[in-house]
Amino acid sequence: MSKWTIVKTMAVATAAVSLAGVAWAQTRGVTASEVTFGMHTDLSGVAATYGVSSSNGVKMRFDEINDAGGINGRKLKVIIEDQGYQVPKAVQACNKLINRDKVFAFVAPLGTPMNNACFKDQFAVGVPNLFPLSAARSMYEPYERLKFYGAASYVDQVRSGIDYFVKTKGKKAVCVMYQDTDFGKEVLEGAELQTKKLGIKIAETTAHKPTDQDFTAPITKLRTAGCDLIIMGTIVRDSIVPYTTARKAGWTDVDFLGSAAVYDLVVGAAQGMEGFYGMGLTEMPYVDSNVASVKKFVEDYKKKFNVDPNIGAVYGYVAADLTVQGLKNAGKDLTLDSFITGMEAIRGYKDIFNGPQVSFGPNIRQGANSSFLAQVKGGKWTRVTEPLGF
Repeated sequence: MSKWTIVKTMAVATAAVSLAGVAWAQTRGVTASEVTFGMHTDLSGVAATYGVSSSNGVKMRFDEINDAGGINGRKLKVIIEDQGYQVPKAVQACNKLINRDKVFAFVAPLGTPMNNACFKDQFAVGVPNLFPLSAARSMYEPYERLKFYGAASYVDQVRSGIDYFVKTKGKKAVCVMYQDTDFGKEVLEGAELQTKKLGIKIAETTAHKPTDQDFTAPITKLRTAGCDLIIMGTIVRDSIVPYTTARKAGWTDVDFLGSAAVYDLVVGAAQGMEGFYGMGLTEMPYVDSNVASVKKFVEDYKKKFNVDPNIGAVYGYVAADLTVQGLKNAGKDLTLDSFITGMEAIRGYKDIFNGPQVSFGPNIRQGANSSFLAQVKGGKWTRVTEPLGF
């Protein structure tokens, strides 16, 4: 090989390295040694039980990856902003993450109205929305290449639950109690769709604000309507208070069913919640779980954060792990396009919590759509069915 050939070969190699460097240098949130993610969530409001634990779950998985050397030489960083489950605060948090922190993507952002409020600005600058803690259909519809969601929607969940109760338990008077928010209206729409399909009418509905604390009047209204199944578009406190109010009033011949938003340790362990139903997506993280990987997760989480995990921790951990899979698939030359391609390459993913199998593709942004019925028994959530459809 001549001297000129050697010099020429070295120049080509150098140019290739330089071009690769330019690719990631021009990708927001990406350097040669780090990828920065953002997370707007609730650390202080009505959904803080999810926000705190899910942010811990994200940090836990990213720390595991970083302790093992990162991905393609890059460590993973997450900047967490508290939005208190309030839309104005969420918009402020998103603007900071997008414009000041210049994050690569949002991971596990919490809340239906909060995510919806941030979409326009984040998508305008190419910030993906990865596995939000919201099961609204807007998390994956209409199609947007930057949206990825991995489970059944609230509509899917509610439809499956109503189908089971009407066909298996003979329920006839379906009612809906829901938050007057984007989230609550998703649950209401799911109930409307499924009751229409089954040829029955919704007997009554009541709406409330997420911060409401007295549910005596709504429960009285629903009882007067003769409801035998109440679908709950609620989260934690607004699930516990109405249910216990009804039971204390002696209303026992009615079942209450919530979406996966009620499937939480706090709800299950609260006094007076025996018999309450919810739709589940994964195993609940109990320390005595008979699933070995779940039991280990609980032990590791408690050792790291000095508190027991709840279902939010599971969602955060899975969101981070799916993000990790996309990064691995993207390869060393990490750009927005290579990451999207890497996410679309995920097929047959199984988490450590016995959750549904997740797969994406060029036009697929909802990775799974099955959920199961669970019930509070002895202060703990217990699976009642296998995954349901409708």
